[in-house]
Amino acid sequence: MSAPALHLRDASVRLDSMPVAGRDVQVLPDAEERAALATAVGVTSVDALEVKLHAVKFRGGIRVTGRLTAAVTQPSVVTLEPLTQQIDEPVDRIFLPGGEKPYAGPANAEIFLDLEGEDMPDHVEGNEADLTDLIVETLALAVDLYPRRPGESLDDLGLKPDVAEDHPFAALKALKKDED
Repeated sequence: MSAPALHLRDASVRLDSMPVAGRDVQVLPDAEERAALATAVGVTSVDALEVKLHAVKFRGGIRVTGRLTAAVTQPSVVTLEPLTQQIDEPVDRIFLPGGEKPYAGPANAEIFLDLEGEDMPDHVEGNEADLTDLIVETLALAVDLYPRRPGESLDDLGLKPDVAEDHPFAALKALKKDED
């Protein structure tokens, strides 16, 4: 049985009632939502998260820009002590209509996509775009996979192996005859 899909309140945008100037979206998850985000992202905790986005109509879909700021706690890969990371990431994503609507729209309306760019557009079905996946993805990509304090290394713990004895060719060196 799979876990229920994560949905952040206030992370949805209605496309059919969007003003010409666009719509601002601010997401401030409560403690329960931050705990679900921590599980989804794979960190100990999401201590703070604020997402400020602006959505505007864009070629039959929407373009979402803004900023995600967060503080996450996770264990250091060296000492396993809790370590807090501050995250400040820009957001810029395009959502185009899904399968029920043709991409080009009416005749002479073209959409130019950079197929070799880093991000392909996402798809939205219906009249509402849920931005939860965008928020989770942005947070997950910003989290340091191997966090450690500045200057912290395994050498500080005394776990550095003795290279002279442990290297793979040490046994071969013992078999070599001296050529004096």
